[in-house]
Amino acid sequence: MNADAKRSIEQDKAHHVHPQSNLRQHAENGPTMITHGKGVFIYDSEGREIIDGFSGLGCVSLGYHNERLASAAMRQMNTLPFAPTFYNRSHPKVAELGERLTAMAPNGMTRAMFQCSGSEANDTAIKLLWYTNTAKGEPERRKVIGRVRGYHGNTIATVSLSGQPHMHAKFGLPLPEFKHTELPNYYRFHIDGESEEEFSARMAAKFEELILSEGPETIAAFFAEPAISGGGALMPPEGYWREMQAVLRKYDIKLLADEVVCGFGRTGNMWGSETWGMKPDMVTCAKALSAAFFPVSALMFKDDMYADMMKNSDEVGVFGHGYTYAGHPVGAAVSLEALDIYDEIDLVGHVRKVSDRFLSRCHAMADHPLVAEVRGVGLFCGFELMKDARTREPFDPSWKVGELVQNFAHDRGLYLRAIG
Repeated sequence: MNADAKRSIEQDKAHHVHPQSNLRQHAENGPTMITHGKGVFIYDSEGREIIDGFSGLGCVSLGYHNERLASAAMRQMNTLPFAPTFYNRSHPKVAELGERLTAMAPNGMTRAMFQCSGSEANDTAIKLLWYTNTAKGEPERRKVIGRVRGYHGNTIATVSLSGQPHMHAKFGLPLPEFKHTELPNYYRFHIDGESEEEFSARMAAKFEELILSEGPETIAAFFAEPAISGGGALMPPEGYWREMQAVLRKYDIKLLADEVVCGFGRTGNMWGSETWGMKPDMVTCAKALSAAFFPVSALMFKDDMYADMMKNSDEVGVFGHGYTYAGHPVGAAVSLEALDIYDEIDLVGHVRKVSDRFLSRCHAMADHPLVAEVRGVGLFCGFELMKDARTREPFDPSWKVGELVQNFAHDRGLYLRAIG
């Protein structure tokens, strides 16, 4: 390790507060310093070449050192490096991106709002639900349901919606408007002899019980990833989305599909909603929208919701919401270039082509004594690690088995993400 790398590590230890990290461990050991990347590889300050098996944080969809994306950003920086979208102003790139995204979105979306992260997109969706329900004369519809171990962001609202206990602890969260239904992990939680269809029906029944206990007239929406990423790469069991959507229709509750991870080909379709037959009322996306070359996200919805927004705007005189960097021209230009590349390389077709080989090699690990279940679709796969796969006995959490496997892989040139 050279002197510059050592200095960077010491600077980081002294001044940079790391999210989702053990702060004591960081203070003592410092970070793994990544210096550059190319293709699927990243390189650390010790010169190790590492396969990025998690695509950064599930976002580097076109690899590192992509000259087309970098050039798109530079061209836009030289033309118009910033333009606000407040006060009825716009610019050509964000106008084009709005049209293009809504045209490709699932279930007939017609309107798009832009933010800088998936957290902000989901936070905006919550805010718009409250806003439009007021316009419809239903201001009591404020509760939003997520799932245990689901993840939708780190703002105060979206982390309340997320079902991640470690993100609530010591923060005084979740807020009371946010409720959580059960985690559909069939392997861990099925009753002996229960089929996936029966398990899904039981999950939907529990969901309905929660709605009835809270009062259907108080529920604004259910937020869900098509397949759960932050809860352990969980694929929905057979019949799950059919049963859950039937409950939503019964009580006229909106469905938001959080496509931040699943969107843009990961599941073998452009959207996870298409893979599992979801019919969302709202859609959020981020990550692969710009292939991680610029922080950008989108929230999409339909004209009926926009009409309610316009009603409130007429009464107040303005739609009182926005972010300084929302619809940033550089982010829009990079996103358009990424979408062009996806079309040109037939990204969805490519995922389908290589998925069988990828998943078959993953499933080959199923006989490993640590592995209880391998589950996946497209290029999205997870391993359930258990002390005893037959009895479903988990490891003692204090052993940190997932972290041990993650670190073991990293030392051997593979970056993975341990969850739980």
